[in-house]
Amino acid sequence: MESTAYDPRSPYSASKASSDHFVRAYHNTYKLPVIISNCSNNYGPNQFPEKLIPLCINNIRNSKPVPVYGKGENIRDWLYVEDHVSAIDAIFHRGISGNTYNIGGLNEWKNIDLVKTLCDIMDRKLNRLAGTSRELIRFIQDRAGHDLRYAIDPSKLMNELGWKPSVKFEEGLVKTVDWYLSNQDWLEHITSGGYRDYYKQYYEQQKEIK
Repeated sequence: MESTAYDPRSPYSASKASSDHFVRAYHNTYKLPVIISNCSNNYGPNQFPEKLIPLCINNIRNSKPVPVYGKGENIRDWLYVEDHVSAIDAIFHRGISGNTYNIGGLNEWKNIDLVKTLCDIMDRKLNRLAGTSRELIRFIQDRAGHDLRYAIDPSKLMNELGWKPSVKFEEGLVKTVDWYLSNQDWLEHITSGGYRDYYKQYYEQQKEIK
């Protein structure tokens, strides 16, 4: 709920929470007209490949290990990027100054279930034997302070502004996979140079869990 107090458990989440506090402070003190939106995990075209879904797509395409933190039990709510854009448009034009609106996909998945679904889609798209890509999954040491579950309740946005997510997750995943497979030049360019060092540091050299 938008009224739920923030409770960040890592420096990463604390930095994001602090930005909202600053915005609210300027609204309360100086009457700056602001509206805050908080969204769940986005996915879709053009997403930088350090993120879970494009990372998996790229690794599966190249038959490289697919890293999954811990046992893959972390739960996330997933929102297709075009649905996020439509929500921002609704908030910008019809939202009330000083308010906060949560944007969620009503679509919670365990990471391991998501990765397995992606593997199966990629097998079909690449004409591989069913189950081939699942063999690439590797469980690695979990991140410090990694939250088990992110959940978003978009009821306020849906009830007050009439917005709702329109893209079903499996449909969105297929659209996302198709985009990355059709834009290999973009992917090769974006993963060149410094990103390769980032990848080795955070994924390839992580300790695999046996």
